Amino acid sequence: MPTNKNATIRYLALDRCFSNPGRKYDINDLIQACNEALLDIDPHSTGVKKRQVYDDIKFIQDSKGYNAPLESFKEGKRAFYRYTDMDFSISNQPINEQEAQQLRETLTTLSRFQGLPQFEWIEDMKARLELSSRHGVAEKVISFDENLFLTGREYLGELHNAITNQSVLEIEYQSFKTDLKTLFIIHPYHLKQYNNRWFLFGLNEDRNEVSNIPLDRICTIRESRLKYRPNETIDFEEYFEDVIGVSIPIGETTQKVVLKIDRQLWPYIKTKPIHGSQKVKEVTEDFTIVELELYLNYELEAIILSRGEQIEVLEPSNLRDKIKERIEGMKRKYS
Repeated sequence: MPTNKNATIRYLALDRCFSNPGRKYDINDLIQACNEALLDIDPHSTGVKKRQVYDDIKFIQDSKGYNAPLESFKEGKRAFYRYTDMDFSISNQPINEQEAQQLRETLTTLSRFQGLPQFEWIEDMKARLELSSRHGVAEKVISFDENLFLTGREYLGELHNAITNQSVLEIEYQSFKTDLKTLFIIHPYHLKQYNNRWFLFGLNEDRNEVSNIPLDRICTIRESRLKYRPNETIDFEEYFEDVIGVSIPIGETTQKVVLKIDRQLWPYIKTKPIHGSQKVKEVTEDFTIVELELYLNYELEAIILSRGEQIEVLEPSNLRDKIKERIEGMKRKYS
């Protein structure tokens, strides 16, 4: 039985009843206690059914739950419930198997943010969880697509602090295209992950425009004495809505992109759209035509090319020509 918010509230309400030496509780009393506890949390609660309370009692008694010393005794035709050990409380017990598994999955999810200062406690908490749990180490049941060996992750905490504390940074950067290093003065605004890489967005002091820097190309970071210029122009909640990836062409506007998708590929594109603006314009037995509205950039080209002959660009002509040129380049490589 899943341990959700309402279940925990019911368990605690039942626990108070079972450990109360001054009163006897039958099933109707327990239902009322659960309903009162649920209403205290949510005035719109519809309450709990008798079958659910019986299931809760079974779970509290079970070794996979709280392994409580719970007994049922009769007086006349009524059955009452109580702990045989009045010092027992589920609040004093080690976390049960389901709680431990839920915590492990939550910590696994949060571990994606390791490197940020707020998440330094994750590894310690995972170790303490295994020590405190009476069920030992559980098999990992969830994983994420990420590169733990990617360089630049070590800068996440420092950059996050700089954004939070509004500190200007001097970043020594080396492009893939040259052996020379470049010094940027950046007013850091935002960190974004795309395709298993992290990028820093900030105001470039020299260019007076927002630039993005991949963390894996950073060589050194130093704090500058310049006065921080806060972000007053970009809403990063909306900044990436019209783009795939992180490359937003300066001075450009979004364009309509029309793609012809082969029948075999369409089920995948239907369930995982290329972009949020994707709309179906035509469906035939052999292909589907979709329309997107977004910026043209390298990441869009990469997605189109990754699908090979199963996607054809119909519009705009400049994107079609660019894809054609790159395909011809590939063909020359294999000729």
